Amino acid sequence: MVGEKVGDITGLSEELILKSCKLAIKAHEKFPGKLYIYEKNRGSTDVVFAFAGSWLVDHWYSRKPFGETKVDASKFPSLRSLGSDEIALVNEAFSTRFEQLLIKSSFASEVEKAVSDRKQVVFTGHSSGGPMAILAAIWFLEKYVRPNIYQMPPYSVTFGSPLVGNRIFSHALRRENWARYFINFVMRHDIVPRIMLAPISSTEQGLKLMHDFTSPKSQSFQHVPIGNSAAAPAFFLSVMRNASSVASHAACNPMGWTNLLLETVSCFIEISPYRPFGTYIFCIGNGKLVVLDNPDAVLPLLFYCLQLSPGEENAEFLHGIFKEHLVYESELKESLNMQNVVYIKNLIDIPLSSDAGTNYAAATVNSALNDLGLSTRARLCLRAAGELEKQKLENQKRVDSNQDTIWEGLRRVQEYQTNCEIRKIGYYDAFRNQRDANDFNANVKRLELAGIWDEIMEMIKKYELPDGFEGRKEWIELGTIFRRLVEPLDIANYYRHLKNEDTGPYMVKARPKRYRYTQRWREQAEMRSIGSSSESTFWAEVEELRTKPYSEVKDKVLRLEGQAFAWIRDGILGKDVLLDESTFTKWWRALPVQHKSGSCIASYLGN
Repeated sequence: MVGEKVGDITGLSEELILKSCKLAIKAHEKFPGKLYIYEKNRGSTDVVFAFAGSWLVDHWYSRKPFGETKVDASKFPSLRSLGSDEIALVNEAFSTRFEQLLIKSSFASEVEKAVSDRKQVVFTGHSSGGPMAILAAIWFLEKYVRPNIYQMPPYSVTFGSPLVGNRIFSHALRRENWARYFINFVMRHDIVPRIMLAPISSTEQGLKLMHDFTSPKSQSFQHVPIGNSAAAPAFFLSVMRNASSVASHAACNPMGWTNLLLETVSCFIEISPYRPFGTYIFCIGNGKLVVLDNPDAVLPLLFYCLQLSPGEENAEFLHGIFKEHLVYESELKESLNMQNVVYIKNLIDIPLSSDAGTNYAAATVNSALNDLGLSTRARLCLRAAGELEKQKLENQKRVDSNQDTIWEGLRRVQEYQTNCEIRKIGYYDAFRNQRDANDFNANVKRLELAGIWDEIMEMIKKYELPDGFEGRKEWIELGTIFRRLVEPLDIANYYRHLKNEDTGPYMVKARPKRYRYTQRWREQAEMRSIGSSSESTFWAEVEELRTKPYSEVKDKVLRLEGQAFAWIRDGILGKDVLLDESTFTKWWRALPVQHKSGSCIASYLGN
């Protein structure tokens, strides 16, 4: 889209963006004396926290080859896949620096003060200060925004920041609708945002070069070190070679393309796990800004817009590339003043040729792509990212069309449950016994619903739906009702056929994804602890406990009784579980008298 302003796209004023950049550069210059600085002008509606960067190798990589580790789930519980329950990966060195910031500084208390003063909080960082700003913003979102303690989301504004987390990291932020709060400015030729695409073995010497080049205290300040004239090209080429592998791998996998050579190479070359997220604003260098917010498009762009011709691979040009990491403030002043902004939203229609488009908007987009130096292959990658996004939206539309069918199926199962109660038997036990035509019909409906949901779960597992799908309120509600109503039938069918004797307990190896996933949806949306919304597996617990001696499972019995009491009281678990012929009632009444006399559900069942 042409003609939009940066402030309208990001939600931040140009003045605040410039202030953030100025403070980010200033904070970087303060290292190692200060971990961060912040500005809190009296009467201002905002407060900006700027984090210091560092070129120390152990502040970038803590281990070979890429230094990634699982995020701290206690601080960042949202950074995981709800489907696979896989925790996101984060750069361990960046994460450790942020942990130290929380422990060894007054940062947390100063943020608390900003919240109490009702300020718009902005976290910013230049270079490796950027990851600190990103982690601080996520920490703030988890601590204040998600629990509805504070309604004003923070912003993370970075300048030349390296990548921080993996695909799940990016996916989770888009699922929570938080990615829009992360604004990343990148100079076209700045090597730093690409560094994390290469392993430490390829970049360690390069980090030293960057330190010498960017540190005012260094004799080589803003000059490619003569003694390392060969190291600079080697560093650049290594980063770009790895960026090429990552971009190619990422481009092939989502679209289902096959590349035997790539698959073979992948067996020998480790691919960086790091991926972009948020809004990226590329500073072309002529006052023009190009904006993208599709991470699948940003990744190849990081590679393709930094391609050099053979004549450019020399010390003088590399000096210019290194220098681009230092000119964000001056570049932004010019660009924000000109407001020559191209926001590329419709990726599938971007021109493949470098020739001008047929209308003003197309010609302007094409001019921006030319300024980025994008080849036809690069443009194809951007189109592929657009096609992938389009396909996900079409998949979502198709999945949404199943809602009426699902609701109708659930209505039929509910009718079955009601009819069973009229016959004075719980629908779990009726289905387990299978003595009536209604039981057979209920099984047919169960299988129909399972087929619909299994298809949806498989799409989620393969990331074939938009990242925000699992956070949609209507599907969380539908999934919860489906799970509570239909999973007891799956459990009844499992134990009716004695599958537990071959496979083991239902909860260990047999529980389908359609119930595990939808349970996590609800727990995430309502900020419940993992596994706390387990009411639909009540009967599986009963089936396992009733086959074991009371002395072995006493604690589990007490826990289940406590849960059942709350679920029945709140209407989550039907009172048909308390009928005289219920499997649960029969088992409970066979428990030791001493236990029953002190049980919390004795008032429901009698002794």
